[in-house]
Amino acid sequence: MSAIVIGAGIIGLAIGRALAMAGHDTFILDGEADFGTWTSARNSEVIHAGIYYPKGSIKARLCVEGKSRLYAYCIEREVPHRNCRKLIFAADASQSAKLDEIAASAQAAGVTDLTRFTGADVRQLEPALACHEALLSPSTGIIDSHAYMLALLADAETHGAQLVCRTKVDRIVRRGGEWLVYANGESQPAAITDLVVNAGGLGAQQLAGNIEGLDPATIPPLHLARGVYFSYAGASPFQHLIYPIPEHGGLGTHLTMDLAGQIRFGPDVEWISEIDYRVDPNRHAKFVAGARQIWADIDPTKLRPAFAGIRPKLSGPGEPAADFSIMGPADHGAPGLVNLFGIESPGLTASLPIADLVLEKLATNI
Repeated sequence: MSAIVIGAGIIGLAIGRALAMAGHDTFILDGEADFGTWTSARNSEVIHAGIYYPKGSIKARLCVEGKSRLYAYCIEREVPHRNCRKLIFAADASQSAKLDEIAASAQAAGVTDLTRFTGADVRQLEPALACHEALLSPSTGIIDSHAYMLALLADAETHGAQLVCRTKVDRIVRRGGEWLVYANGESQPAAITDLVVNAGGLGAQQLAGNIEGLDPATIPPLHLARGVYFSYAGASPFQHLIYPIPEHGGLGTHLTMDLAGQIRFGPDVEWISEIDYRVDPNRHAKFVAGARQIWADIDPTKLRPAFAGIRPKLSGPGEPAADFSIMGPADHGAPGLVNLFGIESPGLTASLPIADLVLEKLATNI
């Protein structure tokens, strides 16, 4: 069967790879000049362990499965990555109960490798971090997300898939048992296909609204959350990712790093109404305050604006975090169609099992 995947970010490329490897005649379409230029290019590149996701959620299940598969894939395909591990710390004794809750929730979700460390133990691992105690996550790591996308695309193309950029899909119409895919304002369809996967990320809801016959009630609202990062232009004393106790519905200002060892702090999250990647340098004082909770001796003059990323969230301010929404024919009633909504973190980590789930959804056609 023929298949069209709309969106060439990490998720779209993983799905295109899976479809092509399953024998489908696959095209991956993207409106930009290259693949992976939206959310996939603007994230912390962390391989998550699955610690923060509720038991029974799609996020928890696919993240726990995805991390081991992603590490194995990186080794097999020589994708640069590092299993640098993560510390979640309690600044003082008053936060110890929160560590208990995190450990219990993670265990229930299938994360079985967390270890508790005293403050003295933490000092042996990270002398610059002063804390009461911490949880060590040995399966957290970092990855070169662009190299990962290149590997996914190479696999897809090896199995016959084609990437077609500068092709912005406007609407999709069902006719005679097939899908007509229109793009770039043209009056004639750019493609006619059996299967369609909407992996449009930040644009998934807008595209779904232009699928003829799809019940609007199956399209969840989109909330844009911009996360801003500042980087540190100097040598780092840290070897692990460092996370505080989560607060205010997020993970707080935490320390991540890239494969070159450069550290960054963030995200400072704000809710926005339209896509805007600007980073306000006036946030410097706020980032210094957050960074000093991790590194008391940080040189504030070396903390500088870095980048911003935007998450396509399904829950708004003050609401409980929403799960992934991956809707197939049995969910919305449209044959041969899968819509993916709210694929934010841990989407990168879960990308391979997400692709498998999409194939399962398409196999259960109506």
